[in-house]
Amino acid sequence: MFGLNIQNSLDVDEEYHTLDDYQNSESRWCPGCGNSPILTSLQILCRDEQLPPEKTVFVSGIGCSSRLPHYMKTYGFHGLHGRALPIAEGIKMRRPDLHVFVNMGDGDCCSIGTAHWIHAIRYNMNMVAILHDNNIYGMTKKQASPTSPKGMKTNTTPLGADLEPLNPTCTTLGVKNVSFVAQAVDWIPDVLHDIIQQAFHHHGFSFVRIMQRCPHYLPTNPLLSSPDKLMLLTHEHGLNVSDAVSKIYTNQRIHDPCDLTRARELASMEDNFAIGILYRNENIPCYEELRKPKWATTAELKQIAFEKEQNKFGIDTMTMENI
Repeated sequence: MFGLNIQNSLDVDEEYHTLDDYQNSESRWCPGCGNSPILTSLQILCRDEQLPPEKTVFVSGIGCSSRLPHYMKTYGFHGLHGRALPIAEGIKMRRPDLHVFVNMGDGDCCSIGTAHWIHAIRYNMNMVAILHDNNIYGMTKKQASPTSPKGMKTNTTPLGADLEPLNPTCTTLGVKNVSFVAQAVDWIPDVLHDIIQQAFHHHGFSFVRIMQRCPHYLPTNPLLSSPDKLMLLTHEHGLNVSDAVSKIYTNQRIHDPCDLTRARELASMEDNFAIGILYRNENIPCYEELRKPKWATTAELKQIAFEKEQNKFGIDTMTMENI
């Protein structure tokens, strides 16, 4: 018909998900906000991996970055401040078949959520945790966060922050059972997507710290204006940097992600910010698998167990009549 050779037409899978299947609504972030490229990278990941929207969950706490589940056309849970990880762990424990992603800000994760963050590393549950680190509390209008540089003037530190900033990557690498740690920046999309994709394919707790822009409260970013301060970590089991990116970011080092000691050294650098896969260990057991029931549970078995427990509190009516 119309001169077309139908036999040569593409055979498209009816279940194929396009990018539109993961885009829920227009974001309300400020123009130039680093959250936007992170959102785009996650939507592309879902499309490339063909993750069923009904089998995918995004969990967040409170903050600018925590609005991300609203913009994903998947299941989502917008939780309390600092509580994204225990919510995600509960979901993964009950439904290990789901793809679980966690999005947290530097205040959300590294302040009120610190205890949950540390224990999530220990549990090593199979999920991707993304730390949106812009060094500031953006939603509450420019307050100092745990990662704010020393001397930064904010509404809560008008004379400048007194303390040295917390290094989330060093902290994560120092916790027992750590299995995947990576760093990225939001303004190199190819590298950002590669890192998030590798985090998704890792079996265990993948912690990805992304340095991002806050154009409203921190319009100048030394890492953005000085490409030489960014060190790309390349390796056959890590990043494969394109020629186009290499022309701009020439500061590169070969790093084996199996080397934990070297990963800690790279994470603690003050003159450079390392980008890439710092550490990967596939041999750490996942908590949801350690706690997996040794027997199958069906609706019938649950009903029997429930009735058995209820019967413990039953009342013998014959005995009551004789009282």
